[in-house]
Amino acid sequence: MIELDGAVVIVTGSARGVGAATATMIAERGGRVVINHTKSAEDAERVAESCGAAGGEALVCQANVAEDADCRRMAEDAMTKWGRIDGLVNNAGTTRFCDHADLDGLDATDFQAVMAVNTIGPFQMIRAVAPHMRAGGRGAVVNVSSVAGTQAVGSSLAYIASKGGLNSMSIGLARALGPEIKVNTICPGFIEGDWLRQGMGAKRYDAVKAHLESATPLQAVNNPSDVARTIVWLLSDAPNITGEIITIDAGMGMLRGGGRPTR
Repeated sequence: MIELDGAVVIVTGSARGVGAATATMIAERGGRVVINHTKSAEDAERVAESCGAAGGEALVCQANVAEDADCRRMAEDAMTKWGRIDGLVNNAGTTRFCDHADLDGLDATDFQAVMAVNTIGPFQMIRAVAPHMRAGGRGAVVNVSSVAGTQAVGSSLAYIASKGGLNSMSIGLARALGPEIKVNTICPGFIEGDWLRQGMGAKRYDAVKAHLESATPLQAVNNPSDVARTIVWLLSDAPNITGEIITIDAGMGMLRGGGRPTR
């Protein structure tokens, strides 16, 4: 656990959605947040303003987590500004929407591009921040995965592979980095927002959302704040928890046949 008041937390992919909600919640508790984006500079600046208004501090950093040099630079920027790194939320993600039965719809380049962001990116970020967390005596990492990695559902087979790899890697890193650093993973199901709506198309998005809101045990889907609250809990309020994979899907995985869309 880390005390968020005064803590420094890097949140990758935080210009929108879950990342933006997480950054703002950390700021509300007095945290200092690195807002990361690759292309959405205006959105990132708006999130930074929200963090300031919430009582925290923010630093906007354009970086691509698929590039190791960018990951190291992001960590160094945080150290230069605040002299410490206490938390990391690996939220940046990408996919290639493709029906699972369309085996010719993906090639090696697609897999490599998705894995570079979703699996290798989190590893590179953890490697960049781990020495600074250890120097401070403790740290907390939360990896944002997906039910794709546990239920083999989602936007594509490449996405499933990337999130399954992230889940397994997270457990290995929790073993390797303890006791100073805890590493946990969350696996959200359907999350409301433009990311899924654009990828699935509005008609299918609306139909699947309506189905899940009526068929899941909790009759709900996630919004970004639902996921962000769990992330913040794992960072600051969850004692003696590491190496865990926590599903946030309103019971979607219990439906016979499951639901194909994910984060």
